[in-house]
Amino acid sequence: MNKFLKEFKDRGFFYQCTNDNELSELLDRENIKAYIGFDCTAPSLHVGSLLQIMCLRLLQSHGHQPIVLLGGGTTRIGDPSGKDKTRKILSEKEIEKNSKNIEKILKKFLKSNNKKTKPIFVNNYKWLKNLNYISFLRNVGKHFTINKMLTFESVKNRLEREQSLSYMEFNYMILQAYDFLELNKKENCSLQIGGSDQWGNIVNGVELIKRYSDNQVFGLTTPLITLASGAKMGKTADGAIWLDKKYLSAYDYWQFWRNTDDRDVIKFLKFFTDLDVNEINNLQHNNVNELKILLANKVTEMLHGKKEAIKSEKIAKETFSFNSSGSNLPSLKIKKSVLQKNFTIIDLIVLSKFENSKSEIRRLIKGNAIKINNETVISDKFIIEKKLFNENFVKLSIGKKRHLKIELI
Repeated sequence: MNKFLKEFKDRGFFYQCTNDNELSELLDRENIKAYIGFDCTAPSLHVGSLLQIMCLRLLQSHGHQPIVLLGGGTTRIGDPSGKDKTRKILSEKEIEKNSKNIEKILKKFLKSNNKKTKPIFVNNYKWLKNLNYISFLRNVGKHFTINKMLTFESVKNRLEREQSLSYMEFNYMILQAYDFLELNKKENCSLQIGGSDQWGNIVNGVELIKRYSDNQVFGLTTPLITLASGAKMGKTADGAIWLDKKYLSAYDYWQFWRNTDDRDVIKFLKFFTDLDVNEINNLQHNNVNELKILLANKVTEMLHGKKEAIKSEKIAKETFSFNSSGSNLPSLKIKKSVLQKNFTIIDLIVLSKFENSKSEIRRLIKGNAIKINNETVISDKFIIEKKLFNENFVKLSIGKKRHLKIELI
């Protein structure tokens, strides 16, 4: 088996392929171009897209050239796959802004120093915006039957649940197939990779190219990821785990990976790091908490850089250490004079801007969610006195994730 495909399978990336034997032979003969599409529905990708990004990164490491298709055109339509209702239609300006932000994120994961493997970024709005509807129906639409389109999961599931599916969304699978055709013609792209929910759309593209030009191309899909807990990858109680630092700090990103379920750690080391698969297999009996820190460091380093990964680990150690100096925690400076006015824990939290509602702060205190220097505060009348400030600071903690170093000046 071809080395790329073997590692693709060893890492657990493989779900389906239109013809893996022939694809393996092609990959042995030559370096190819392969693409993955990313619609521009939000200003940032989240970790739900990370497996696809790692596929492009792996492809590149084996000497092949990744094509990133930014769906500036298809975002205007909306992919019905895995959706219960029609997506919100974004403005032209929003889509353009999202597209540029997503490209910046992807450039952090993909290397540009080798001309032969440098990623190619394309936007399908370039060719979709000028489509002539009549010509499109005659040249492309004739290759699709309603009978077959109704069998695809993205369509079938919506209809079975009696949820409306607009004609606009119904067209999405034809446009995605057309994207593959355009990339095959313009870039000699011979492989599309996507999540397993994209299988029907990918097969459409493979068949369209075969009918249109007799070129043989391939489709390859990855499994949809669910956590050992059964939850969907990338979603937490606090919201999506964004890949853009503007929406999620490097520390919170690190902490997400540090909190990985014990049962998912080895799998995620294979999915989301560049560590050798054999090396990961040899780590299986190591201390699970050490493996979680390794995972968090490697994944954070890839996106935010080594310095931020090291800093995040230090913050985490200080946050949960009883003897912490707090040197890496976010900090707030307050004047000594405020302590002379019966300055309570509620006043301190309002000043810190962690919470503005005094009733919410009281609720948190009743729930034992507030700590000073790792000691639980049990009364909303708790006075912040100078003697609490060891080496001129105290550590304020609200829940497990919000921590602040407060210094006296």
